[in-house]
Amino acid sequence: MMRRRINLPLDGRGPLRVMYLVTSMPVGGAETLLVNLIRRMDRNRFAPELCCMKELGPLGEEMQKEVPTFHNMLSGKYDLRVVPRLTELFAMREIDAVVTVGAGDKMFWGRLCAWLAGVPVVASAIHSTGWPDSINWLNRRLTSITDRFIGVAAPHGKHLVEVEGFPQQKVTVIPNGIDTDRFVANGETRQRIRSEWGVSDDTAVCGIVAALRPEKDHALFLKAAARVVKQSPKSHFVIVGDGPERPGIESLRDELGIQDHVTMTGSRSDIPELLSAMDCFALTSKNEASPVSILEAMSTQLPVVAPRVGSIPDAVDEGVNGLLVEASNLDETADAMLMLMQNADRRAEMGKAAREKVLRYGSLDAMVSGYQDLISGVYRQKVQAALHAARQPASSHVLVPQRSDAKAS
Repeated sequence: MMRRRINLPLDGRGPLRVMYLVTSMPVGGAETLLVNLIRRMDRNRFAPELCCMKELGPLGEEMQKEVPTFHNMLSGKYDLRVVPRLTELFAMREIDAVVTVGAGDKMFWGRLCAWLAGVPVVASAIHSTGWPDSINWLNRRLTSITDRFIGVAAPHGKHLVEVEGFPQQKVTVIPNGIDTDRFVANGETRQRIRSEWGVSDDTAVCGIVAALRPEKDHALFLKAAARVVKQSPKSHFVIVGDGPERPGIESLRDELGIQDHVTMTGSRSDIPELLSAMDCFALTSKNEASPVSILEAMSTQLPVVAPRVGSIPDAVDEGVNGLLVEASNLDETADAMLMLMQNADRRAEMGKAAREKVLRYGSLDAMVSGYQDLISGVYRQKVQAALHAARQPASSHVLVPQRSDAKAS
């Protein structure tokens, strides 16, 4: 049963308590984005917290040192004990806003339990247009108790309305943003990291930063890398991230015979340093909305090779700061990677343009402001609606029986 609670006006209370709900926090684009958002929120107005439905993950362990963090709420897909666990957590922490990040179980249980706990603001941030962020019928059933669905770019917002079927008035677009002061090229760091990789100064390095999941299509990255190595033997490739696909990726790497040309770093939190050691960046995803990794690479002055999916063409200007290819097209991907890796002057020119573009396109401050304005705006609306309802005369809330002077017939 939904709990009743009294919500104080913004002017008469402390910071709004915001709970971000995820499955776990591996090193990935959406997770890094969330870390940056939590760190930048105005602590005079907001008190962010983090809940991982399963394990914390590397970034979750990092955030545990900075904000109240909770985990192990869901042991399996049909673990109904998640309902009392989450509901009690939201009530105990006096949460004012729940923001689920991504689709799936966390989106369903997070919103349902937020409603049961009487949380004023319920929102869902979606980060891609397909798996793992495709919306199933069960999640659509909770549309009525959801205040906002957050898209990460204009095309993505359109997708949420036209494909996923969410009401237009409930869809808000908040573009992804990164910390451009943190993601900068660093010559000293470059030498140190390349030494760790055993890579010489004159070796061209192409990297990818993405969780090792099927939709990121690391197999395409490796197959393209194998073609590049045949044409340009002094090339090296770096895969940053971890995930369920790792055994298959390692097997394919060995099968292609390029193990000496590929470094797999696993999960790392020093992404800016790793990017500084690269010469170009490639993303081989089958679908995306607005990938953070591309913005981070561009900010570090890396030209990118990326598929024409989601809002990527809004960030990557063909031939100016990167090269766009058809998704899942091996020929186009390999050719684009080879072109960049064989032309240092072109890489430098495009990398400079990439940094200039991301300074205009992907501001972290604008993203943080978007979330803060959305949460405080919806909360204010809820409080005003409650006050308005409370001021209505009692007669407007009950049925007044008619006089019955006449005798019964």
